[in-house]
Amino acid sequence: MDKKLTVAILFGGKSVEHQISINSAKNVFEFIDKEKYTPVLIGISPKGEWFLKEEVNGNFDIKDSLKLILNTEKGGFHNNYSGETITPDLVFPVLHGTDGEDGSIQGLLKVINIPFVGTGVLGSAVSMSKLYSKRLLQAAGIPISKYVFFDIHEREKISFQQLKDELGLPFMAKAANLGSSVGVHKVKSEEDFDHAVADVFNFDGTIIFEQFVKGRELECAVIGNEQPQASLPGEIVVSKDYDFYTYEAKYLDPEAAKLEIPAVVDEKSSKTIQELSVKSYQALKCEDFARVDLFLKENGDIIINEINTIPGFTNSSMFPMMWKERGISFTDLITKLVEMALKRFERNQYISNQFSGN
Repeated sequence: MDKKLTVAILFGGKSVEHQISINSAKNVFEFIDKEKYTPVLIGISPKGEWFLKEEVNGNFDIKDSLKLILNTEKGGFHNNYSGETITPDLVFPVLHGTDGEDGSIQGLLKVINIPFVGTGVLGSAVSMSKLYSKRLLQAAGIPISKYVFFDIHEREKISFQQLKDELGLPFMAKAANLGSSVGVHKVKSEEDFDHAVADVFNFDGTIIFEQFVKGRELECAVIGNEQPQASLPGEIVVSKDYDFYTYEAKYLDPEAAKLEIPAVVDEKSSKTIQELSVKSYQALKCEDFARVDLFLKENGDIIINEINTIPGFTNSSMFPMMWKERGISFTDLITKLVEMALKRFERNQYISNQFSGN
């Protein structure tokens, strides 16, 4: 019998999405095929400290704190209390948002030469940035909403009237580098505007204002590397009690949204959504898997909103649900992601980092 691979499930993190990461990691730990893999739990506290865990939760005990082993031959982690050394065969980051989905963790794992599931440094960084992802999508000819952005040092230049004239009312205000609808506001008045600007700059140094898109909120799951494949789109039907798919609607109110998987759309629209999702995935250098969020307007136009390189794995998350509809169970999906990550890592080993000018 082949030796089981050790898979470190990494969760938590210094992010406003810390709790969402914990919820996702619970499912990954529950459904990972334990006949093939030995899961090891590593939690990152809100302060950024790393701990060996026995359960997926938000409790962190100093006796289980970990230190990084900076060894490019076989990097890993050292338990300060027990003296145990943990050298996983692969890391599965189940981290959302800052320091987890933005290329930071991916760069760290790359430096110590440990394979990991998901998009690498470049794709993670540009996908996390709503600003730079929009620029790249626009350059690739992919339809996006009209937008304006400002950095925090330009705060005095931001004019409600100018934005109203350029984008119309209502318009959206968003933090450039957050997810889960944190720091997202629908601006319908100057009072909304003042509150939105203050809130966004509390979380981020860059604010994006977007033209409001009236349309159905759809999502499409993409998986693969050389030949990525897209699922059928799913739809998030948000209750009329909410102006848009807010953080509260996503995670706190079980009655706020209904998932339609697959979405009820015509065959032509479905195919176009799949094609645009794969094209967006490739334009942003995504790897292994991602979820593409988009709008379908009444006139049939499709607007790409953003890409999540580590989509949620909770019981209500669209990414695993869309693949389940295609006949891929949660356990098989995790196995597929692990196998793709290992294959990609092995493929990249041929790249030389040595050069002699002789």
